[in-house]
Amino acid sequence: MIDVFLLLGTNLGEREMYLQQAVQHIAEEVGAVIKLSSVYETQSWGKTDEPDYLNQVILLQTELPPLALLTRVLHIESILGRVRKERWGARVIDIDVLFYGDQVINEPQLQVPHPRLHERRFTLEPLAEIAPELIHPVLNNNVLSIKNALKDTLIVKKL
Repeated sequence: MIDVFLLLGTNLGEREMYLQQAVQHIAEEVGAVIKLSSVYETQSWGKTDEPDYLNQVILLQTELPPLALLTRVLHIESILGRVRKERWGARVIDIDVLFYGDQVINEPQLQVPHPRLHERRFTLEPLAEIAPELIHPVLNNNVLSIKNALKDTLIVKKL
């Protein structure tokens, strides 16, 4: 079994419901959910005129290889009504693969660790809550240290 960290985000509709449904689908279709962070409300990143997000990080264990995991995650987004219109646009659900064990993956459709996680407070706050000592396999630093060195000033508040 591989430990996988996923970031869930939603800024449209019944945000809490979308997070809950995403976790349920992930548990049923991807692997056992081991830990869930608190839910955090965050300002929109990248496209700052969008509604605020709810974000949550989950740790799960799976036997799926990385690209099969990605396929399932994209399928779950689709089931929940995700429509891809524009980069960083509003969405009912977004599921990002942050870490896949300690592997470094550079495929055209999947980069792991997530290439911008070290720049994003909305990712690092919930991740540091459940895995502060997790070592980033590229930066060779733990999540808490990366979070503490962050320059991102976006407002991220724990609900």
